[in-house]
Amino acid sequence: MAMFVHLTPAANTARIRKSGIRAVSRDRDGGKGLFCFPVLPSYTLTHQWLRELARHGGPRGLVAVQLRLPDDEPVTVGHYSNRPGRAHAATTASDAVHRVAALEDPRGWEVFVPRPVTRAEVHHVRTVRQVTGWRYFPNSNGRPPCTCYGCRVRGEYGSQRLRRRRPHPLDGPAPATPVLLKRIVEAGDPGDAAQLCAALHWLGMRRRGPVAQLAHLADHPDATVRTALVEAVARWRTPGVDALLRRLAEDPDEDVREAVEFARPDQP
Repeated sequence: MAMFVHLTPAANTARIRKSGIRAVSRDRDGGKGLFCFPVLPSYTLTHQWLRELARHGGPRGLVAVQLRLPDDEPVTVGHYSNRPGRAHAATTASDAVHRVAALEDPRGWEVFVPRPVTRAEVHHVRTVRQVTGWRYFPNSNGRPPCTCYGCRVRGEYGSQRLRRRRPHPLDGPAPATPVLLKRIVEAGDPGDAAQLCAALHWLGMRRRGPVAQLAHLADHPDATVRTALVEAVARWRTPGVDALLRRLAEDPDEDVREAVEFARPDQP
């Protein structure tokens, strides 16, 4: 039997002890299952994913679920980066343990089990030291954190202070909404396209925004401004967004219509 560790929020402990681990994660092909890591002699390497997963793990921290799988259990093993030579490969549970244990540096590797784990296969649920492992990526210590829109995590502790200390040239922190609205007014009528697109770029990073004060840009003669308007408001949770997007979905410019379709593919 091969032994693995699955890290999960502490709030799931009672349910796991009662009925096992559900297959709620997805691999790169969309298959459902769960991620885990082989139990190695090193405590730090065995629980290396803890600090990274704890960034989204809930207020009570994570627990380690040790599980036993048959040696011939089909799994996939590989590095999370999926780079050449590290891509996930189909194998058995015992072979996955041997592969990871033989690596000179197993940090960032993972095993995916494409099914739920039953209660009988759960060997033990225990607490772990919450400061174990790496964050962001292995060897990240000493490297300045990236504050771009793709890397940062909304609502993460200290994220706003970090963005203010290390502002990204393209992704903020964004100026205040009144400042951006003033820039739009100062751009003139119909307004400089580059200046309007820059203001809309910053507004698009918010969860809500002044839809009524931007609706007039749907009639701007430059299609790039109308496309930027779609990209700015599409993710907002503000009344009036759907009506504005329906209007832009009938825009004479194909790029604007495609932007609406891409932003709201589930809308008729």
